[in-house]
Amino acid sequence: MLLEKIELAWLFSFKQVFELQSFKQAAFVLNLPSSNVSRHVALLEEVLGLRLLERTTRRMSATEAGSALYEQVLPMLDAMDSALMEISAQGDEVAGHLKLLMPDLPLLAKWLAEFCALHPRLSLSCDTNLAPTQGPQDGVDLLLQYGRGPLPDSGWVAREIARWPSIIVGAPSLLARYRDQLNLSHFKQLPCITSLSALKGSPWVFKDGKHATFTLPVYSAYRVNSAHLAKEAAIAGLGFAMLPEISCINEQQSGLLRQVALDKTPEDLVLYAVFNGRKKTARKVTALLDFLVAKTAELPASAWTAWSTTVAHKERI
Repeated sequence: MLLEKIELAWLFSFKQVFELQSFKQAAFVLNLPSSNVSRHVALLEEVLGLRLLERTTRRMSATEAGSALYEQVLPMLDAMDSALMEISAQGDEVAGHLKLLMPDLPLLAKWLAEFCALHPRLSLSCDTNLAPTQGPQDGVDLLLQYGRGPLPDSGWVAREIARWPSIIVGAPSLLARYRDQLNLSHFKQLPCITSLSALKGSPWVFKDGKHATFTLPVYSAYRVNSAHLAKEAAIAGLGFAMLPEISCINEQQSGLLRQVALDKTPEDLVLYAVFNGRKKTARKVTALLDFLVAKTAELPASAWTAWSTTVAHKERI
């Protein structure tokens, strides 16, 4: 029987090389040395007695036999993998390797450590980034990112973890200087403080009806991905800032900042958990999601100020 002579690892290596058209990228996704992936494909070709990939110094392409193998045989591997994941997800134990991409927030760090302590058979790889370019298609199990307004359509599933209503604030001296221009038609020419790379950079997003949004490009000479930098800049009168309301309550009460009343309301800042929804979600992912949602629900109102001060201008998703 020919199947008995072929190892599954060979087929998975071929599948990744076929899809990515690169041994190097396939090796990265599979977390294997490139030499292993190349050997797997060579052994598969040897057993089948067929050339599956044409390799040149500039490019690589599948042969007719390679395309047929991919189209007729490999879908069964995906079905088998999905079935195994579904069976595995039925268990109560949270185990395996969890790859996570999230903002570097103290409270999230504390909760993540608590979660891993509860599940000793779970291993973790966590990278921090406020404007991630990676996602579930890059082998990341779960992506935590910020967003304002509707998220773009994708094959991913987004679950809301926390939400902060937002306002526009500025120093009293700044409001006095521009008191005749504090409306949306003039605001794009006024000095503003915006995010550097997160939340698509400079544009401010407002609510516009029940489900629609209104995007306003604003002028910014002060662009940061830091809550403290943004707030201190607003207090110093360097520009207007869009911040979660709870993050600047004390500053409003003390008179350091004042809210700007506009005819549209800023979109809420939302922390989303984004994951691949094309297959049954692994138990390790659903367990972490449930844990984070429970933790945010338990957080007392007084603690939101400390949380949101950290996230206020760390503005995917």
